[in-house]
Amino acid sequence: MGQMKKFGFVLLVLSASVVEQIEGKGYEKPLNCGHLECAPYTLIHSQPEFEIRSYSKATWVATTPISSPSYTYAVSIGFKILFAYIRGNNDAAVKMNMTAPVLVNIHPRTGHLQNSTYVVHFYMPQKFQRNPPLSAEAQPVELPQHKYAAVRRFGGFMDDSNISVQLSALKKSLKGTGRDKSSASNQHSGRSLLYSAAGYNSPFEHENRVNEVMLWFD
Repeated sequence: MGQMKKFGFVLLVLSASVVEQIEGKGYEKPLNCGHLECAPYTLIHSQPEFEIRSYSKATWVATTPISSPSYTYAVSIGFKILFAYIRGNNDAAVKMNMTAPVLVNIHPRTGHLQNSTYVVHFYMPQKFQRNPPLSAEAQPVELPQHKYAAVRRFGGFMDDSNISVQLSALKKSLKGTGRDKSSASNQHSGRSLLYSAAGYNSPFEHENRVNEVMLWFD
């Protein structure tokens, strides 16, 4: 019986689509946060399918809204704009280190990713939090707009299909917790931001990729 339980546990780990999580302690720190400055947050609640976080208000740099039929295309455009900004394409001609995650706010027009509006963000390094350089193509903004985020983590490369799948799984996990009603109330009250996608890896990294979908509420 002990061997069967052990074998079953191994199968469960190998087949899990969600990145490994320490029970009760939240998701593990992404490897890239060991050498990149990452946006800090406070863990409020954790269970295997999701966790609840609270982010302090902080300065990020954002693109203007990008209308696109594809998440992948919009992020490609937005990333190039923001990467140019941190490499010196700003009014101070100052260079900044890359941070994480790349946060993409998604405003679907029809309830799906197709024909959505996207805003891509980089977290501003602490050195520039109070006085970020300006740019014609990217502007400093204060985030988050909401108090809490329900977060689901997954691996691989993010695209339109798996973001939708992971978001649906997150919403399903939240049902009956009361937090699904909080998120729905934001939508019905006219709060336009529905959800975000966050990535912690460059496109050239193929292993240990960390992605998250985030559903915001107050």
